[in-house]
Amino acid sequence: MATIVKTPSGTWKAVIRKTGWPTSSKTFRTKRDAEDWARRTEDEMVRGVYIQRAPGERMTLGSALTRYLREVTPTKRESTRASEIKKAQPLLKHLGKYSLAALSADIVAQYRDIRLAGDPDENGKLVPRSNNTVRLELALLSHLFTIAIKEWGLGLPFNPVSQIRRPAPGAGRNRRLTPAENKRLLAAVDAYSNPMFSWIVRIALETGMRLSEIGGLRLGQVDLQKRVVRLDITKNSSPRTVPLTKAATAAFQAAMDNPTRPPETDLVFFGEPGRDGVRRPYLFDKAWTDAKKEVGLTDFRFHDLRHEAVSRLVEAGLSDQEVAAISGHKSMQMLKRYTHLRAEDLVGKLDKLDIDQHTSEF
Repeated sequence: MATIVKTPSGTWKAVIRKTGWPTSSKTFRTKRDAEDWARRTEDEMVRGVYIQRAPGERMTLGSALTRYLREVTPTKRESTRASEIKKAQPLLKHLGKYSLAALSADIVAQYRDIRLAGDPDENGKLVPRSNNTVRLELALLSHLFTIAIKEWGLGLPFNPVSQIRRPAPGAGRNRRLTPAENKRLLAAVDAYSNPMFSWIVRIALETGMRLSEIGGLRLGQVDLQKRVVRLDITKNSSPRTVPLTKAATAAFQAAMDNPTRPPETDLVFFGEPGRDGVRRPYLFDKAWTDAKKEVGLTDFRFHDLRHEAVSRLVEAGLSDQEVAAISGHKSMQMLKRYTHLRAEDLVGKLDKLDIDQHTSEF
């Protein structure tokens, strides 16, 4: 039986002590509310479905996100850690003051809609967010709830993110390089003072490797004799071996023979020492921006080089399985999003098909 007592401040406190369960208590404005809560809680204990919600009611999303970023995020890859810190900011801004128990599905759905509509900038103009941006923010929020329920024991009845519709993924970019653009871009990167910039762009265009994969390469991962690169750490956590074209092999050979390579690092593409004296991967953000602007490709992203490379592999006649083995895509559906064939390049194949069919008729 619950004990209902009046506090010095005039509120009513319900305390439940039941064998096999931790002592539970909660304070209410009226005695009636305290009695109702005690009755429901005791009933849940008898039926074996009681969940201690107090920790989830006390912890705000802001506190939970801070704990998540402190305990869970550091266990992930460096690139993921940086992106999660960035994704946490709008969640803190919009939902940080809610307790985890108060975050219902409709509140999370409102957050989704607000983010898609756009947050106001410094001039008050709404800046819409892409479907994928909001999807990733909701994925972070969902995993936080999963950790809070399964590992932190906060007694939350459900994950509210699982109860709402998530924005549909975008159709994927369809930005290909024309032969003229390809020529201008390579000429611009070749003219840059640091040759590592040119080697990286050419390798991305020839292999379809991600920037993070190229930037973190160590000398021991590149086998020029067998013409392969072994990737141990990838975005989808599946190691893979990437075969090299002759052009990619030549770029890697030049990088390996770089006369300015310092002896204290085995990075293929290295930057200047940091304050701690450690050299990290070569960064070329400004060089890339300047090169694009110079050749009129301001709408072209570095990741589009991966799209271009994968599309060229398909156009060269490689099967989907062969392309996936090189690019590291786990699903054919994702590979399809990254593969954009030019219709004009397929005309010749259609003509050849017509010729073969007519020849077989005679």
